[in-house]
Amino acid sequence: MTATTDGSTGALEPRAPSARTTTTTIPGASGVREAAARAAERSIAHLLGRQDAEGWWKGDLETNVTMDAEDLLLRQFLGIQDETITRATARYIRGEQRGDGTWATFHGGPGELSATVEAYVALRLAGDRPDEPHMARAAAWVREQGGVAACRVFTRIWLALFGWWKWEDLPELPPELIHLPPWFPLNIYDFGQWARQTIVPLTIVSAKRPVRPAPFSLDELHSDPRRPNPPRPLAPANTWDGVFQRLDKVLHAYHRVAPRRLRGAAMNAAARWIIERQENDGCWGGIQPPAVYSLIALRLLGYDLNHPVMRAGLESLDRFAVWRDDGTRMIEACQSPVWDTCLATIALADAGLPPDHPALVKAADWMLGEQIVRPGDWSVRRPGLTPGGWAFEFHNDTYPDIDDTAEVILALRRVRHPDPERLDAAVLRGARWTLGMQSANGAWAAFDADNTSSLPNRLPFCDFGEVIDPPSADVTAHVVEMLACEGKAHHPRTRRGIEWLLAEQEANGAWFGRWGVNYVYGTGSVVPALTAAGLPGSHPAIRRAVAWLESVQNDDGGWGEDLRSYREQEWAGRGASTPSQTAWALMALLAAGERESMVVERGILWLARTQAQDGSWDEPYFTGTGFPWDFSINYHLYRQVFPLTALGRYVNGEPSVGALGGEG
Repeated sequence: MTATTDGSTGALEPRAPSARTTTTTIPGASGVREAAARAAERSIAHLLGRQDAEGWWKGDLETNVTMDAEDLLLRQFLGIQDETITRATARYIRGEQRGDGTWATFHGGPGELSATVEAYVALRLAGDRPDEPHMARAAAWVREQGGVAACRVFTRIWLALFGWWKWEDLPELPPELIHLPPWFPLNIYDFGQWARQTIVPLTIVSAKRPVRPAPFSLDELHSDPRRPNPPRPLAPANTWDGVFQRLDKVLHAYHRVAPRRLRGAAMNAAARWIIERQENDGCWGGIQPPAVYSLIALRLLGYDLNHPVMRAGLESLDRFAVWRDDGTRMIEACQSPVWDTCLATIALADAGLPPDHPALVKAADWMLGEQIVRPGDWSVRRPGLTPGGWAFEFHNDTYPDIDDTAEVILALRRVRHPDPERLDAAVLRGARWTLGMQSANGAWAAFDADNTSSLPNRLPFCDFGEVIDPPSADVTAHVVEMLACEGKAHHPRTRRGIEWLLAEQEANGAWFGRWGVNYVYGTGSVVPALTAAGLPGSHPAIRRAVAWLESVQNDDGGWGEDLRSYREQEWAGRGASTPSQTAWALMALLAAGERESMVVERGILWLARTQAQDGSWDEPYFTGTGFPWDFSINYHLYRQVFPLTALGRYVNGEPSVGALGGEG
């Protein structure tokens, strides 16, 4: 049985390149090793120079201009505009516009309607006139794509806040959802943590239906301003889409007659839920969208901007801003210090840095201090499980994630810490929590166990990205690798994870990548995990993976994969070579025992050849995934840590990590 992938279709140009052969001359093995060692040495120096004094690393997390546009829209709605911020943000948004007037959601991607509308509106608020050439091009393209009516729901919500769209023409999201028990269909815990944190405050916004009259109209963004929202046909009543469309009509009718006391109690319960989940630094879940909607919801319930909750929330948003040397201001959707730190630690250790090196010990100290030892939303499904995971961000005790926990443990095991008992206790607690978060099918998801209901995806409200958190091959692989290194390769839960991974292999030999782009990431995660768990390089699944990676190597020796592979299978493993994706392929091939192959040598030489003098690599392409296709990420540290990991493993061999033992 093979894994299923996004079955949507739709041709995008240019077409995927075909497989090719090469006649590149390769120096002798000793020459390749020397080039790799020199590149690794430069990379080590570069990465050490980027470590914070507290011990952590963090690269910029770049997404798309909707983050920046919505920041300006929020400030407009709350009445807290700042001219300096507006100018710097507008300058950044203008700089991201493409020649055809559109904005894309990833480097080199096609124009995206909702992103273009939000960017256009933000620039209008910043003072750009609709008759300016760059604005006119954008508006013309929007009209050609169907206008505002064709945008996703979240974009139309933003427009409704200012009277540019009618609340009656949006799907209903009643706050009474907060009262549904966890066993009831479509309760808030059926949604993934990122969707849950966004939906709860939006139920308040949906109930209140606020309008802050805008200073201008947006007629130029409608295909037909006289009929801005033409009626949409109902799906057949015997389909899920038809059922939920009709349910939405019922909820709209309920909105008009909802008992005031019941609705008020629901909104107050939602407000308590929101406030209970505010982190110590004022953010919500360490990510920007829930913070934005939570602030709007609480403001609508009467919370003054000087209220401690509101003040802390607004201050937290400023920490998502990256001020650049060119005077622009970019908003990060999230910040990734725990993830970046554990990956940097692994890279430096595998590249030969002594395990008691001060930089590694300092990183381990910081990671140990970030372990989460209190229950969060995950405990709704696992009420008896002892906490012990790590989150992705600086502050996010409510939502530790399984992927970070696995990689942090792998990183900690590479460090010779002066307090080994403290480290062992943290690792043991983290490993036990991870084991307990296994889903019923034997695999692991990112944040929750068994978050697999298909119903949330059917809601008319949920037309953008993933709203559930099912298990994935990449997360499961990282867990299996960690458990194997902890002496649990033969633990029944580990074996179930391995069986699930083997069953999920694609017919072409690759694995789907949920949190990285895409099949190169999935394969680069799974093969090292399977070999760490004891599968030999001769295993048929590993040989198929090796053959696939060899078949998609680019002429220049590197690997790359375009985000279009999430929609079109012919793009699987195809795209311009990138440092991070080349490293993922090499990590898989090295784990499979292919160190002496010409394919590996060509990949290593590509990394050495493309390295900058300062030991870094450049990577404009987006190789991280938030939601497959819908929300893409450029982790600016990926281009540094993964190439160093691959180079280090080529020079020094596969890592040998100490194991706990005794519990397998």
